[in-house]
Amino acid sequence: MSSSLKEVAARAGVSARTVSNVVNGSARVSAQTRQRVQEAIDELGYRPNLAARSLRAGRTGIIGLAIPELHSPYFGELAGLLVDEARRRSWTVIIDQTHGDAEAERRLLTGDGGRVMDGLIISPWALEAQDLATTAPSLPMVLLGERSPQGMADRVAVDNVAAADEATTHLLTLGRRRIAAIGLQPHLQNGTAEQRAEGYRRALRRAGVRPRPEWERAVGSLHRREGARAMAELLDGGTAPDAVFAFTDELALGAMHMAHTRGVRVPEELAIVGFDDIEDGRFSHPTLTTVSPDKRQIAARALQCLADRIYSPDNEVPASDLTIPHRLVVRGSTSGTQAH
Repeated sequence: MSSSLKEVAARAGVSARTVSNVVNGSARVSAQTRQRVQEAIDELGYRPNLAARSLRAGRTGIIGLAIPELHSPYFGELAGLLVDEARRRSWTVIIDQTHGDAEAERRLLTGDGGRVMDGLIISPWALEAQDLATTAPSLPMVLLGERSPQGMADRVAVDNVAAADEATTHLLTLGRRRIAAIGLQPHLQNGTAEQRAEGYRRALRRAGVRPRPEWERAVGSLHRREGARAMAELLDGGTAPDAVFAFTDELALGAMHMAHTRGVRVPEELAIVGFDDIEDGRFSHPTLTTVSPDKRQIAARALQCLADRIYSPDNEVPASDLTIPHRLVVRGSTSGTQAH
């Protein structure tokens, strides 16, 4: 038989209200107290009546996750982590694929189709900062990525400028000077690509290397095929680069494939760095040097922000703008080693 909330409170030495805050995911509980309550919950096998609790509070226990592409390894890994984190809060996640379409993103923000979800986590690709600032969200929301919500919602993102700078600087320290970039998307208002290009150029200028427009390659998508096409153009363009910074691992893997096809040795003749730290890069040949965002922390912080807004709808605290750490993982595509 499941224990009661009062029994959990007595075991943990806290009030019933504190136990309720922990169960509901409120941020108003210290880490030490939260751990003590969680241990009591686990020891006593306490299981809250989620249906009754949601009914009383007018909530469904369902949240939405809107991402541009389900088949993207990065978004697939991130979605899995978000679902796992949501399950710990006894939430169900509905996943929607926007394909980076502005109307699809706007429809989710405004809640067309009725209120089914308690909150939404969305990674917008098409809507610009001004669109986000002027579109009043119909429910608690957290943004993932580079679009500035201008105080309209919480945002969780990686510092793409700093990360791209670090990746390019790594190539420069290897003595590479003909460094190309693959991943610009001028046909989209893609903040991610713009920021990674900015970091790439910043690192070059700091090292006294003039950015060359002909070595900055635009892509129609962020997938392997486009990386291979862009790499072929670079190799056919006269003076070939001796390094590539690709804005995603998929682009990097496509570029690496084309280099192999053309007989260009990686990393001896061409060093390659990607971005995202997807699993495929750990098993390529050579293994792929990459910028690794802390995807687990992105998921945890996004869910915590959403919980704070759902359970404290009248909270006047300003929207958070959280920067999640990243690290450069050096592997065989730049070092000649196969370290994982």
